[in-house]
Order: sequence, then structure tokens, then C-alpha cells
Amino acid sequence: MSTLSATLKTARWPTIALWVLTILVALVSLRYLLQPIEIANPGMAHHQANRPIALFSHIVPAIIALALLPLQFSHRLRKAWLGLHRWVGRLYGLSILIGGVAGFSLALNTDAGTFAATGFALLAVFWIGTTAYAVYLAMQKRIAEHRRWMIRSAALTLAAVSLRIELPILIALFGFETGYPMVAWLCWVPNLLIAEWLLRPTTTAQPA
Repeated sequence: MSTLSATLKTARWPTIALWVLTILVALVSLRYLLQPIEIANPGMAHHQANRPIALFSHIVPAIIALALLPLQFSHRLRKAWLGLHRWVGRLYGLSILIGGVAGFSLALNTDAGTFAATGFALLAVFWIGTTAYAVYLAMQKRIAEHRRWMIRSAALTLAAVSLRIELPILIALFGFETGYPMVAWLCWVPNLLIAEWLLRPTTTAQPA
């Protein structure tokens, strides 16, 4: 059993934190739909001017994926409503496919430089890849493996949360021109490393 599984069975705080952070960021992200982009996030205004379809094809599905993420890790929902869990999973996967492709397009057209573009582009590729493989494993009924890859997918979905925590700190320390390219990597690489650490196999002592 992975250390993550053991932790989730013995403590409620990871689940509570997952719900609070994802729902909060999803709600905050609605400002992109309720306010002009120049007010919601002036740094994204050039995307709206040049590629509005890609911008909102990333924002809306990403909000949906964030909002659905806690449901996919709800043991009660999975046990009581397996059919609903599967349909929510399909919607989660579709949201990431659309949002990831659009995010990849936005990354390649960022005006923040090659370092930032590469970081965000790789995030989009791994986000789509881990989720697609998790869905494939579910379709093959390889549930234990499916859950492991869903944890990796969740770690990358939570990049939206990490970015909003880290970016103000990085801007305060280094300024926007340096902080923004840094967050293009720091919002997801540590998340994925933590997921891999939690997924590492544990050994138990054998009786003599």
C-alpha cells in the first residue's frame, strides 16, 4: 500500500484541504468570465486580443476540472454512486483534454519568453498525458494503476492552486519579469515530485 493511501485512511485533512483549495481557486477563477480580462488579469490581455478562443477554451475547462477534482477522490461517492464517478471522470478528462490543448497553444504564444513557454507547454503535455493514461487504465479495469495515475493528474491540476500561491511571493521577491517564468515550472514540478514521493512503494518488515 502506498503511503498516500495510508495517510488518506488515517487523516481527513488532505481531503478537506483538497476540497477547500480547488473549490476556492475555481470560484476565484470565475472572475475571468465576470470581469473584463484587463481587470481580471492584465497579463493575459494580449491572449484575449490575439487568441480569445484558445484563452477561454483553457479557462473554462480548467475551472471545471478543478471543481470536479475533489469528487473523483471522494471514497463515499465512488462507493455509493460508481456510475456517477465514471461520468464525472469522463467530464474531468474531457475538460483537461480541451483545456490542455488550449493551454499548450497559449504557452507557445506567451510573451514571457522561452523559459516560461517551455514550462507551461510541458505542464499542458503532462497534464493531458497523465489524465489520458488514467482514463485508459480505468477502461481496462486496471483500477489500482488508474488511481495512481489519477494522483499524478491531480497533482498537475493543482498547478492552478500552486501558481496562485507562489506567483505573488515570487513577484514580491524577484519582480514580475523574473517571477512569472519561474512559476511556469514551480507551479507543477514540485507537485509532481510530491505525488511521486507519496506513491513510492513502502516495505514492511517480514516476520522472522
